[in-house]
Amino acid sequence: MLKFLSYPISFLFYLSFICALLVFHVGQWVGFNFFGYKGHKKAVDALNWTLLKILHILGTRFSFTIEDNIPKNVPLIIVCNHQTTWDIPPIIWHLRKLHPAFIAKKELGKGIPSISYNLTHGASVLIDRKKPKEATQQIIKIGQYAAKNNRSVVIFPEGTRSKDGTPKPFKERGLKTLFEQMPAGYVLPITVENSWKLQRYGLFPMGLGVHLKHRVHRAIKISDYTQQELITVVEQIITKSIRVK
Repeated sequence: MLKFLSYPISFLFYLSFICALLVFHVGQWVGFNFFGYKGHKKAVDALNWTLLKILHILGTRFSFTIEDNIPKNVPLIIVCNHQTTWDIPPIIWHLRKLHPAFIAKKELGKGIPSISYNLTHGASVLIDRKKPKEATQQIIKIGQYAAKNNRSVVIFPEGTRSKDGTPKPFKERGLKTLFEQMPAGYVLPITVENSWKLQRYGLFPMGLGVHLKHRVHRAIKISDYTQQELITVVEQIITKSIRVK
């Protein structure tokens, strides 16, 4: 019954979603071309606030918990498990003061209103997973940018989405590359729960009544650990909080 009900509600959701992407694509273009980085960022922040409101159409509830004060004026590596695209808007909106930039797959860089524009005109980088050397160079680039400007980089080290919420082992290359570029920085682990339930049936229809949870854990100073120790600690912190149902 709930799945049947989700068909008309999902249609309304996607109609609103597409309209938001089109409107804010124009907003980003205007912001970037007339006001530079700040104008573009304001449009991106507004887009993601709007997406959170649109998710309410599906009966989605949100919890965004920050366990401790986040260090200021330092570079940050935001490390997060990955379940769906809907992991991202709460991070961009609630952590907007950290100026989060993303390491994303190159396929997202073309053809998607608002999303592709943001990834190609903001501080984010696009990587080709089939070309690891080129991908590493892009990660070095964004790491150096964050270190120089005391900003944040978001990385999903599982490498792909978990379709049922079960965490996948972390891939280490990208994390180690960022550690090397940001030795004075911190890692900010985030656990996402229940995002996968929004797409439990696939892209259509959407799941209804999901309680999407983000838990931001205490920041960890990179220089306090060896690279391998830090990856192990961060992975354990993130995955132990995931309850798959």
